[in-house]
Amino acid sequence: MVEVLSPMAGRVQEINIKVGQMITEDDELFIVEALKMENVVYGDPGVVKEILVEAGQEVEEDQVLAIIE
Repeated sequence: MVEVLSPMAGRVQEINIKVGQMITEDDELFIVEALKMENVVYGDPGVVKEILVEAGQEVEEDQVLAIIE
């Protein structure tokens, strides 16, 4: 089990995954925006077990966004 963490404090702009989806290391999972900068969040290969945030939600640095199995 791997936790996908937010690289910075900001707002979740986009969620590009769904629970049960198989992902690779090249898939863009989330876009987190802060101060007009967008940061793309990638994850390890696996299956999305849980998404813990919603689009538009404010997050802290290192907050868990999703869990990958």
